[in-house]
Amino acid sequence: MPTFHPDTLHTYVVETCQALGSEEREATLVADQLIGANLAGHDSHGVGMVPAYVMIATAGKLHVNQHPDIVVDAGSLVVLDGKAGFGQVNGYETMELGIERARAHGAAITGLRNSSHIGRIGHWAEQCAAASMASIHFVNVIGHPPLVAAYGGADAAFSTNPFCAAVPGPDGKPAALLDMATSIIAQGKARVAHNKGVKVPDGAVLDAEGRLSDDPGVMFADPRGALVAFGDHKGSGLAIMCELLGAALLGGETAQPEHPRDGRVINNMLSIIIDPGATGDVERFADEVAKYSAHITGSRLREGAESVLMPGMPEDMARAARAEGFEVDATTLKELRGSALRGTREIFFVLEDPHAELIFFLDEGEAVVAAIVQEVEQRFEVLRV
Repeated sequence: MPTFHPDTLHTYVVETCQALGSEEREATLVADQLIGANLAGHDSHGVGMVPAYVMIATAGKLHVNQHPDIVVDAGSLVVLDGKAGFGQVNGYETMELGIERARAHGAAITGLRNSSHIGRIGHWAEQCAAASMASIHFVNVIGHPPLVAAYGGADAAFSTNPFCAAVPGPDGKPAALLDMATSIIAQGKARVAHNKGVKVPDGAVLDAEGRLSDDPGVMFADPRGALVAFGDHKGSGLAIMCELLGAALLGGETAQPEHPRDGRVINNMLSIIIDPGATGDVERFADEVAKYSAHITGSRLREGAESVLMPGMPEDMARAARAEGFEVDATTLKELRGSALRGTREIFFVLEDPHAELIFFLDEGEAVVAAIVQEVEQRFEVLRV
C-alpha cells in the first residue's frame, strides 16, 4: 500500500471541504481531526471518512459553516444544538464552552445534540486534557439504520455508541485516555478490514441469519448483518446508557424506529468536564496519577504479552510511528478519488509515486481529470485502483 505524508492528506481534506463550501477554519478543524485520527492509529475515523462526508453534504444532510446554538443555559449545565453542521466544529466549540464553564464552576456538563458526525471522541477528551481538565463522554449515533445487536438479539438495534474518559497529565496531554466503541469493533474498522480483504476477530459480527462470524463483508451485504457489543451484556448495557444519557436526556434522538433513518450521520454527546483544581490539591493529584500509571505499566507480564499499557499509550506509539507518513489502502484511495471528483467548486486529486507527491487542483470536469490521471499513472507507474 502507498504511504502518504500527513500534510498531503491534510491539504486534501481542507480542499475537499472548501469545495463543499466550508470556510477555511471549518475545513481546517475537519482536517485536523481526521488526520489526527490516522496519526493516532484510528484509520476508521481518519481520512477514509471524507467520502461519507461528501455524500451526506451533497445530499443536503450535512450543513456547512454552522455553529452550535445554546438552547439551555443553566450555568454549569449547557445544552447546544449542532444544526447538523460539521461535528468537528460543533465538538470543538462545545468543548471550548464546557472548559470555560468548568473553570468558573469547578465542573460543567455539556450536551451537544443534532450534530453531524463528531469523529473520534478521544479528540474531544484531548482538548479537555490540554486545558488540564478531566472529562467523560457518552455518545450515540443515529440517522441511519442501526449497526449493533443488543445482547441476545440477532438484529441491529443501536449503533456503536462510543464511551470516552480521560485524565489530564502535567504536559497538556492525557495521562490516561480511554476511547472505545461499545461494539467489539467499530463500523469503520469493519470497513477498513473489508477494504483490505482481511478478517475481523471471530464473533465480532453477526451475519444476516444471526450467526457469529469473522467476515466483515456481512456488514456490507444485503441483507446486512450486525456488529456485536463487547463483553456480552456489559457492552450492550453501556451502549443503551449512551443512548439514554447521551441523547434522550438532552432532547436528542435515540435509535428507536419512530425517528427517520434517512442517511444522516448524527451524533449526540453528553460530556462531564471536571477541573482537578476544584477537587483538591492538583500537585498531589498529578503525583498520584503518575505513581499509579507506573504501578500499572510495571506489572509482571502474563504469558505471550509484550507490555502493559495505560489507556492512550497505543495512540502515542502510533503517532510516533506515523509522524512521517501512513498507509492508505487501495479501496479507500479509490473512494477518496471519487469524492474529490464530486467536489462542487473545484476538483482535488492526490497521487503518489515513489519519488514525489503530485497534487492537482482542477476545475475542468471529470473527463479532463480522467485524462490527466491516466497520463500520470502511465508516466510514473503510480497507484492503480
